[in-house]
Amino acid sequence: MSNIDTAARTAAEKSPVHCVWDAKATLGEGPCWVAREQAIYWVDIKQHQLHRLCTVTDQRRSWHIPDQLTALAPRRNGGFIGTLRDGFALLEIPQLGDRVHIKKLGTPEQEAAGNRFNDGKVDAKGRFWAGSMDDDEAKPTGSLYRLDGDCSWQHIDDNYIITNGPTFSPDGHTLYHTDTLARTIYAFDVTSDGRVGNKRVFFQFDESSGFPDGMTVDEEGCLWVCHFFGWGITRISPKGNIVGRLELPVSNVTSCTFAGDRLETLYITTARKGLTEEQLLAQPLAGGLFRYEPKVRGLAAGIFSG
Repeated sequence: MSNIDTAARTAAEKSPVHCVWDAKATLGEGPCWVAREQAIYWVDIKQHQLHRLCTVTDQRRSWHIPDQLTALAPRRNGGFIGTLRDGFALLEIPQLGDRVHIKKLGTPEQEAAGNRFNDGKVDAKGRFWAGSMDDDEAKPTGSLYRLDGDCSWQHIDDNYIITNGPTFSPDGHTLYHTDTLARTIYAFDVTSDGRVGNKRVFFQFDESSGFPDGMTVDEEGCLWVCHFFGWGITRISPKGNIVGRLELPVSNVTSCTFAGDRLETLYITTARKGLTEEQLLAQPLAGGLFRYEPKVRGLAAGIFSG
């Protein structure tokens, strides 16, 4: 283990976060707060798993998904919108039984066999934004898409190796989107009908920060950016200044979302992917779901209008 890893782990051991589910996920991702159920849903992409934690009763459930489910969000009329490896899908998740019912909506990237979808999120207008990536994490074949309420999609941007973390400013006029391997978060202007423009670099991380992964925005408009190989979460102001840092006891921090009646709790997914046996011994909670109580509240999660 390097001196950097040792120092980071020592600091992270003092972290105020708590592991609420030691799931040992290979690639935990996509935490999604569903207020109508008082539950957090999240996925393990590599193990084809969907997990649900009721935050009131602590009841846990897991489902095996034949395809890779990479992200999901609730729909206005019940059920969920999500992304599978090759495209968008509608999902019905049973309260009883073990089979998740999936209706595929189409495959935007039929000719990109090496790609898969990754992160996704719904904006305040009920539109689902999701990105694709090169599954080998080598070629800039990934793109960003917008899925509208009529289940038609629009290509928004491209030239990404790994897309991550679509999230939105409190007023909905700014889209933030991450190019993970470039360690860059971009900002876009968004019109009321979902058109984007004025792409610009919002924040550039250095190598010591690991790789920016999933993220969310709080009520003050600050981004909470998770770091893969980075031992924590960085809070960045709307002006692009670092205003906080949350250390975790694991290095691969993948995504986060606010939850609870007042959106006062942050739930955080993590991963074991890419860690050696020695590193896993030093990080026994890697791949767990964590909880943290910040002194700021989040924004209500968007609900897909379709």
